[in-house]
Amino acid sequence: MSTTERPRILVVGGGYVGLYAARRILKKMRYGEATVTVVDPRSYMTYQPFLPEAAAGSISPRHVVVPLRRVLPKAEVLTGRVTTIDQDRKVATVAPLVGEAYELPFDYLVIALGAISRTFPIPGLAEQGIGMKGIEEAIGLRNHVLEQLDKADSTTDEEVRRKALTFVFVGGGFAGAETIGEVEDLARDAAKYYTSVKREDMRFVLVDAADKILPEVGPKLGKYGKEHLEGRGVEVYLSTSMDSCVDGHVVLKNGLEVDSNTIVWTAGVKPNPALARYGIPLGPRGHVDCNEKLQVNGTDYIWAAGDNAQVPDMALRKAGVENAWCPPNAQHALRQSKVLGDNVISGMRGFPQKTYEHANKGAVAGLGLHKGVAMIVVGKMKIKLKGRLAWYMHRAYHGMAMPTWNRKIRVFADWTLAMFLKREVVSLGAMETPREEFYEAAKPTPPPAAAVKPEAEKAKAS
Repeated sequence: MSTTERPRILVVGGGYVGLYAARRILKKMRYGEATVTVVDPRSYMTYQPFLPEAAAGSISPRHVVVPLRRVLPKAEVLTGRVTTIDQDRKVATVAPLVGEAYELPFDYLVIALGAISRTFPIPGLAEQGIGMKGIEEAIGLRNHVLEQLDKADSTTDEEVRRKALTFVFVGGGFAGAETIGEVEDLARDAAKYYTSVKREDMRFVLVDAADKILPEVGPKLGKYGKEHLEGRGVEVYLSTSMDSCVDGHVVLKNGLEVDSNTIVWTAGVKPNPALARYGIPLGPRGHVDCNEKLQVNGTDYIWAAGDNAQVPDMALRKAGVENAWCPPNAQHALRQSKVLGDNVISGMRGFPQKTYEHANKGAVAGLGLHKGVAMIVVGKMKIKLKGRLAWYMHRAYHGMAMPTWNRKIRVFADWTLAMFLKREVVSLGAMETPREEFYEAAKPTPPPAAAVKPEAEKAKAS
């Protein structure tokens, strides 16, 4: 970390909003005008809409992440966490990956922590559940699913086999529906290479507490999505929830009980709980309370956007919808981060700031290879697409929304190669414990049993 006499713009979080806001600020800033510092526990940004495809092997995991230091060469990038913020002194406490925490002074602050998985106190969830918020979880899920097929193919125990081939997904929003669609595709393709495992032996279960799935694309497309998944053999249980999953024994509210080694939790998100320690005004659900200029209410030097912010949806409010807030999606995050970057520069220079206003352009979702749903808003018209055309829309939109041309090209290259080459179905489960084999080889060998004399023999000899 460098010291500087210039004003410091501190960006807390290096996700979608943090990355794009920092890039925008650096682009608009005059040489030497300020120092931009980005703090995040990871040295990369993850494009979360591509996590289901990374879990299915359609995209290389490394192409779903963007290294912060490479994309922000003119910024300070600190790998750590901002634990507390003293607004009176304008000082943040940073806890690095190693070493003691230290104080970092700032002049302007951007809160872009994003969201974490929204969980409930369900017995067994913490021990058994697999989330889908990070690339590590997507890689882990892929390896885990293929490992279950390996187990099922190599055992004669019917109970072990049935538990390995049962996959439970909780949450029917974009993340849940897309993930189960992609993973079902992966398992279907992988089963072709096993002698005793067929798709008919597997059981996929999707559970949601709401009365529909994919609410973002509307009831008709949501109904189509449900029927499509059911046509592929997925059991969909709506208006129900999971009561417990201790040791993989899943108990649903509707009375259904199944045993499963794979429980994927995608039941929504909530703002990062670290926000409560920053002393900034929060909304009723824990989001940072912002005005239409993305500025934190009651301050003139703090901005926030994205999943951790409560931002007024001015387009809907102008249309007469009271208390409308921007939903947490990539569509708003991309546009908010650019307005936020401009407003930080304007605020620093004492100029008027822009109002954030964006009318919803629709939503797209992929449900596996060549399958998807899309709702596109053109003026006052809503165009609804399903099947292969919607899947093309999904890939085109997110492919272009992926940050940096470097990553765009890599993602499109992965998709192009997949048109000619079969899907990889190898499990690299040993990645989770890479040193285990070396440890077994290098650990000290205990002396032979014959070389150790019993105490009684030692006494007799003496």
